[in-house]
Amino acid sequence: MSETATPGLRARKKERTRRLIADTAQALFRERGFDRVTVAEVAAAADVSEGTVFNYFPTKEDLFWSGMEVFEARLVEEVAARPDGETVLAAFRKVVLDGIPRLADPSRAGVIAAARSTIQASEGLRAREREIVARYTAELADVIAADTGARPHDPEPLAAAAALMGAQRALVAFVHERVAAGESGPKLAAAARAQARRVFSLLGDGLGGYAARPRSAGRAARTAPPAPT
Repeated sequence: MSETATPGLRARKKERTRRLIADTAQALFRERGFDRVTVAEVAAAADVSEGTVFNYFPTKEDLFWSGMEVFEARLVEEVAARPDGETVLAAFRKVVLDGIPRLADPSRAGVIAAARSTIQASEGLRAREREIVARYTAELADVIAADTGARPHDPEPLAAAAALMGAQRALVAFVHERVAAGESGPKLAAAARAQARRVFSLLGDGLGGYAARPRSAGRAARTAPPAPT
């Protein structure tokens, strides 16, 4: 085996181990609930040591959110690697839309419903989710700042990154609500795709004219007679 092949083989082996641990944990969480599963039990089911689990996933919450972290990292990576002339919005939008066809698999709704229930029952998971979003938002902002030559502490790259990440997380919440309402399969995928296009169209047009308060509503609110006492 050549020396140049060794690092690649090692990386693939590490990725297989990481995926095995993550998949094992997700199966146990779905079966028994997040709080009822210990890291030691995940390690035993995956046939690795507990220390190996922690080498890949510093906390139990990281085990649950492993898929999300991979996707968020890909969003940042694809924006950073976009070809000359492609906008941040176009690169980001492409990754999000490319992931939607997976929702057409009818089995995905059950997985999403189980995850939603687990998240709602755990403040620790919700807190970790916020931390992950914040971290990747900051990483995306750094990419945008480097590409635009922004000055230190310029708020525009962070504002752009926050808008993009916020849109993606809003779409995740939309899908969760649709699943809770009983949608699944191609109908769920179609609804998510339509909503994604609307959201990214809004970002593309800019927010300058969005949600201006109708003058008539404002006048009505100011001139309405006081409520009877």
